[in-house]
Amino acid sequence: MRDEELSQTLLHWYDRHARDLPWRVGPQDRARGVQPDPYAVWLSEVMLQQTTVAAVKDYFHRFTTRWPTVGALAAAEDAEVMGEWAGLGYYARARNLLKCARIVADAHGGRFPDAHADLLALPGIGPYTAAAIAAIAFDRPETVVDGNVERVMARLFAVETPLPTAKAELTALAARLTPERRPGDHAQAVMDLGATICTPKNPACGLCPWVGPCAARVQGIAADLPRKLPKKPKPTRLGIAYIGRRADGAWLLERRPEKGLLGGMMGWPGTDWTETHPMEAPPAPADWQPLGAEVRHTFTHFHLRLALRVATLPDTVTPLRGAFVEKAAFRPSDLPTVMRKAFDLARGALAAG
Repeated sequence: MRDEELSQTLLHWYDRHARDLPWRVGPQDRARGVQPDPYAVWLSEVMLQQTTVAAVKDYFHRFTTRWPTVGALAAAEDAEVMGEWAGLGYYARARNLLKCARIVADAHGGRFPDAHADLLALPGIGPYTAAAIAAIAFDRPETVVDGNVERVMARLFAVETPLPTAKAELTALAARLTPERRPGDHAQAVMDLGATICTPKNPACGLCPWVGPCAARVQGIAADLPRKLPKKPKPTRLGIAYIGRRADGAWLLERRPEKGLLGGMMGWPGTDWTETHPMEAPPAPADWQPLGAEVRHTFTHFHLRLALRVATLPDTVTPLRGAFVEKAAFRPSDLPTVMRKAFDLARGALAAG
C-alpha cells in the first residue's frame, strides 16, 4: 500500500473512532469549520509530557476554568499556578508554562505563532511540542512523533533497531506518511491508534486499520516491537525531611531553589538527597523525633527514600531555614507529591490545632 493510501485509510478510521478529549476539536467539528484553540492544544501538550491522558483531564479542566485564555494564565500568580500543578510532576514544566504564557501575551499579542521555528523559540517548547502545536492547532504539515507514534511506525515497517537508536529512522518513516491535507488530524490519528489499538502489550491487530500492510504482524513480531536497549538501574538517594508545626497550627515550610527538582515549590525543610546517609540538619531548634516511617518516591532518574522527623515547635521559635505558613493558608494539595506523602505520614503524629 502506498504512503498516501496508508494515510487516507488511517484518516477514515480516525473519522469514526477519534477519542473524545477535552482539548480536542473532533473530526466532525473540524469538517464544519470549527478551529482548535492553540492555547488548549499547547496547554494539553505540556501537561501530557511524561503523563497519561487520564491523569491530565482533571488538571486541564481546572486550569482552563480558572485561566481560560493564555492572557489570563500570564497574569496569574506564580504560587497559584504551581499549586494547581502540584501532582503532575516535572515542575520545570510549570515554570516554563508561565514564562511561555507571558511571552505569548506580551510579545505576540496573546496569539501563539503558527510556525515551527517560532514555536521552538518559546520557553518549554521543544521539537515535539512545536510540531504538535503547529500541526494540531494550525494544520501545518509537521511530523509529530511521541512514544505511541514510534511504536506504530516500528510495527508497521518492522523496524527492529532498538530505541532510542531507532528514533531518527522512525521519525523519517512517520514523515513519509504525514499528508499535506489534514496533517493535524493525521497526527492525532496515529497517536490514537497507538493509545487504543497498537498498545505496548497485546495489540488489538484485528481492529487495526493497518492490519493488512503491517509488516510486523505479517512476520509475527508485532508484540515484540519496538525493541529497546536495556535501561541502567536507577540509583537510590537518601534524605531527611523535617515536619514542624507550631501550637497555633502554623507549619514550617521552605521554598525550594528555582533550579533543580521541585524547583520553586513549597516543601518541608530537609537535607540534600544523596546516595550516602545524610547528616541531620534540623531547620529550627526543637525536640525532633524520628517518625519511624519513610517516604518512598521515584523520580525520572532515581529512587528516593526520605526519613521523617516531626516536632511541635514553640510559638517563640525563630527558624534557621524556611518560614511559617499559617494554618488557614496551608493547603496540602499545593505540595508536590513527595512532600504530600510526607505530610500524610506525619500529620497523625502531630496534634491537630
